[in-house]
Amino acid sequence: MVELPEDCEWDMIVLDIDGTLLDREGVIPEMIHLVRELERSGMTVSLASGRTLPNITPIHQSLGISGFIVGENGGMVWDSAQGHPIKALADGSRPREAAQWLGTQIEGLNPEGIESNRWRETEWCLTEVEDWREVRDAIASSEWSDISVVPTGFAVHLTIPGHDKASGLRVAFEQRGIDPVRVIACGDAPNDIPMFDLVGFSVSVSENYPEVVQAADLVTDAHGKEGSLELLKALCERIGS
Repeated sequence: MVELPEDCEWDMIVLDIDGTLLDREGVIPEMIHLVRELERSGMTVSLASGRTLPNITPIHQSLGISGFIVGENGGMVWDSAQGHPIKALADGSRPREAAQWLGTQIEGLNPEGIESNRWRETEWCLTEVEDWREVRDAIASSEWSDISVVPTGFAVHLTIPGHDKASGLRVAFEQRGIDPVRVIACGDAPNDIPMFDLVGFSVSVSENYPEVVQAADLVTDAHGKEGSLELLKALCERIGS
């Protein structure tokens, strides 16, 4: 059961995707109904993910939502519903170079990373490694020490300074004239912390990362997409009451 504060009003919810909206087994069908119910009730639903735009767009379309897309952990912003062109907010060349160097330093690390890197423009994404801290420590003592290493539970992202979900969301909010205070965000991993810090209310659906739990205003009892289901139900009940 999710208990939301009574003194808050939100115009939009921003959802992370992997580990939040869906997992390797897919999405809970009821969540699609609840997302559409929120939209019908006047709450805009947007997506913010580490995925590339070609990976996110079909999800956005199948949900039938009117919000924007923030992809590549804030590097890409697309608000097609409002007629705004795709914006690339960062240069992914240094993260790609850093990944190639890491391949010479860490045994078994594939610098080519995950398959969707073929579409990735603003960062680089490595497959999940046994200990992401090994990647972080190697980068910290290299010429690429300015590069951020961010785990998500599904992959390890390499990003340039100032590139995170908050930087992308600021652009998306400004395009729509949205006050971040009137936004609720839901996520599960360290790459969601900048988003949590930006918006008015934040919800974590995971306790896997202590720093994420600390950053969130609320942590759901259920985890992953089950936790998101709890949150969506609570929002729909609140709007309908």
